[in-house]
Amino acid sequence: MDNELQFAHRVRQVLNGNARVDGPVAERLRTARNAALERRKIESTAGAALAGNVLGRVHAGGLSLRVIVPVLALSVAFAVTYSWGQKQRAAEVEELDALLLTGDLPIDAYLDQGFESWLKRRAAH
Repeated sequence: MDNELQFAHRVRQVLNGNARVDGPVAERLRTARNAALERRKIESTAGAALAGNVLGRVHAGGLSLRVIVPVLALSVAFAVTYSWGQKQRAAEVEELDALLLTGDLPIDAYLDQGFESWLKRRAAH
């Protein structure tokens, strides 16, 4: 890529150094160049205006899409994260209940005041 730029630079220098253009041809070239630059300016301005219309000037109740899209994305991410967390907590509770109910502990032990101390002793072993 670097070689291409150097080559282009050298070609430009040679062409500019040997370019001897008389008045009418030079004027036509200048006019054509200005017209091309003006078209390019109009095209880039139109592209920027289109992007501005899509992202900045579309309003919904006074808010632009530049505000609505990030807020909506954050809201969806929060809802998904919250839902996933709730499902994880429910799964943990279900697993704990299943372990307690399928263990060797009699049902009457749940009514006993010393149940918590029994669980702590059992977990220590």
